[in-house]
Amino acid sequence: MRIKTTLFVGLLLFTHVLSAAAPAAPPNLVLVFIDDMGWGDLSCFGGGAGDTPHIDRLAEEGIRFEQFYVNAPICSPSRCAITTGQYPQRWDITSYLDNRGTNARRGVADWLRPKAPSLARTLKQGGYATGHFGKWHLGGQRDVGDAPLIRRYGFDESLTNFEGLGARLLPLGYDHAGRPPHRHALGSDTLGRGPIFWRDRAYITRDFVDAAANFIHGAAERGEPFYANLWPDDVHSPFFPPLDRRGDGSKRDRYLGVLRSMDEQLGALFNLIRNDPRLRDNTLVLVASDNGPEPGAGSAGPLRGSKGMLYEGGVRSPLIAWGPGVLDAGAAGRVNRESVFAAFDLPPTLLEIATLGEYAEKTDIEYDGQALLAVLRGESEASRDEPLFFRRPPDRDAFAGVGDLPDLAVRDGRWKLLCEYDGTAPQLYDLGADPGESDNVAAANPTVLESLTERLLEWHEAMPKDRGAELAERRAGKS
Repeated sequence: MRIKTTLFVGLLLFTHVLSAAAPAAPPNLVLVFIDDMGWGDLSCFGGGAGDTPHIDRLAEEGIRFEQFYVNAPICSPSRCAITTGQYPQRWDITSYLDNRGTNARRGVADWLRPKAPSLARTLKQGGYATGHFGKWHLGGQRDVGDAPLIRRYGFDESLTNFEGLGARLLPLGYDHAGRPPHRHALGSDTLGRGPIFWRDRAYITRDFVDAAANFIHGAAERGEPFYANLWPDDVHSPFFPPLDRRGDGSKRDRYLGVLRSMDEQLGALFNLIRNDPRLRDNTLVLVASDNGPEPGAGSAGPLRGSKGMLYEGGVRSPLIAWGPGVLDAGAAGRVNRESVFAAFDLPPTLLEIATLGEYAEKTDIEYDGQALLAVLRGESEASRDEPLFFRRPPDRDAFAGVGDLPDLAVRDGRWKLLCEYDGTAPQLYDLGADPGESDNVAAANPTVLESLTERLLEWHEAMPKDRGAELAERRAGKS
């Protein structure tokens, strides 16, 4: 079921003697969406090897959500969902965006169509200053130089990497062996359409943080509420940590070194907000990951699977919410282990928070996500009242040495079903008792299996088709 949300704001007047009190200022919103970080990588989520004190402090002062999901196990569709509030299949963004030929072969769009809903655009209509800093990957990558600029989606300012257009920071990778630095641009330096600045990849998040801080300072000086995306890509391979954080040089150690350095660089932004009286009590900061970890690098903790898979390790993300004046007064240090919700629920939820201000115009958008304001603020441990549906990327029927991966999945209450496109080969897990998805109880629960299969296949048929089945057959040599 799709939820229709009509956003409108009226100004509530309070009179006292002859004067009227001013309405509460709309809260500022900061979304930190980290690339390829696993559920078990953060220290505050049990990551024993991870060293993330700045993110951990946010968790200690805010709320940790342990059953938060992204809507795809890979970057572009996950980013599409958190931008639009809709299933990414609606926009033919079903895997990572690549060059034109690869996109066409997989039936994937070259970019997110600008007519799609955009959280930033709606907030901008409501008077927010809007900025995007970091990875975009919704158009403007590889050889796709005619994609819309990020500003077309409602951003006043943007600074991205090689997965977008406009002003961008492109990374230099140093091997510390005396050779020239490796330019990791994937063709972005040939596309034009914005100035290019080359930066040491080990410290590139610092530059995105600096740009975000300047944007935030400008909005605060003007007295405008702001929405800032900070989407770092440090912990996506290839990994280039500072020299003193390479460990033994293994993939895992280099990843941990990058994770620690990214946390340190993000800490500058967190401290800026925490220490500025104009920002501290009226800013909501959210930290999450776009999908599960790359095998051999990050960790999904006790969860099964990784990036590219519909098992929990691919689609469950850590989520931290921080905001002393926005969250429930007793929220500090709370852990929510009950609320099941997802990235596409954030746009309608954040827009509900933002209706403390007056919008420039009414907006009528059909969201797949649901507004869960009380949950995000720490006032409730409710869950979505609709299941979460998933479809694997069309080019991921096998990944990281695991073959014949499930095509579809649904999470409803404590149950998780995975199966093929036609409902065969079911895997049913009771996540309340088995979060690691190790005990398939499909045969013992025929009624649950039948109900979930019916709903999942109904959703699958209602979504635009992709080329997953065709590509799987080709790879298997059947056609």
